[in-house]
Amino acid sequence: MGSADLVPGVSGGTVAFVTGIYEPLVESVSNGSRALQAFITGHIRKGVGHLGDVDWFFLGPLVFGAAVAIFALAGLLERLLSDQPVRMAGFFFGLIVGTLFVAWRMVRRPEPEHGLIVLVVGLVAFAGFGLQGSAVVNPSGLVYALSGMLAIVAFVLPGISGSFMLLTIGMYQPVIGAVADRDLGPMLLFGVGAVLGLAVFSRVLERLLDGQHDRVVASVTGLMLGSFRILWPWPNGLGSDNGVGATELAMPSGDVGVPILLALAGAVLVILVTFAADRTK
Repeated sequence: MGSADLVPGVSGGTVAFVTGIYEPLVESVSNGSRALQAFITGHIRKGVGHLGDVDWFFLGPLVFGAAVAIFALAGLLERLLSDQPVRMAGFFFGLIVGTLFVAWRMVRRPEPEHGLIVLVVGLVAFAGFGLQGSAVVNPSGLVYALSGMLAIVAFVLPGISGSFMLLTIGMYQPVIGAVADRDLGPMLLFGVGAVLGLAVFSRVLERLLDGQHDRVVASVTGLMLGSFRILWPWPNGLGSDNGVGATELAMPSGDVGVPILLALAGAVLVILVTFAADRTK
């Protein structure tokens, strides 16, 4: 999940979908947010009780692994996205193709309504993902915190890429640069914003999954469908001649064969991991 969250267009929540841990993740994070709310309002005993409801043997290793991946791979992914953008975009494109198959399987009682939701949300997301801002120069601490609140949505919502959200508001380069350079000040402010955003959003998502599970999953599937605009390996424009993150589309040209093979490999990998996760469960 940490590796995925570094890449514009790929969501850590998508990885949770693929590996079958999505709903337990939302439940654990939501319990943690209840504890945080109780502590903030002075209800210490109640907060301790909510902390006891969190599955720490599940959530602890997950958060630790994501953090390790982010710190270890930020520099590597930054180089790969710069040196091999088309091939990287092809691989990520294939991952999302496979994940669409996984997401649709999670609709418990498929109906035509759910297919329509996928289509409408996908079209809206496709249009929305066409927005992209120029990089912010010398952002303030408040901007880092607000960026964290927006980006953390990707931690619990498949199809929405936190990195692309940062790209859209011009904060991708400052944030990934701070991580790669181990600049603790901006990282801390970004983390505070992420914790606050996660506390609020996870509670909302848990209620939606409880009451409107199939519609929520269909909406998430539509978001992933729309994200193909970001991950199409042959973009053209927005000041970018490299793959991930540009949102104007062009016909395949130049390096075509390897990206297609990587896309097929990505799709197959997701489906194999899904079947392995099913067998494990």
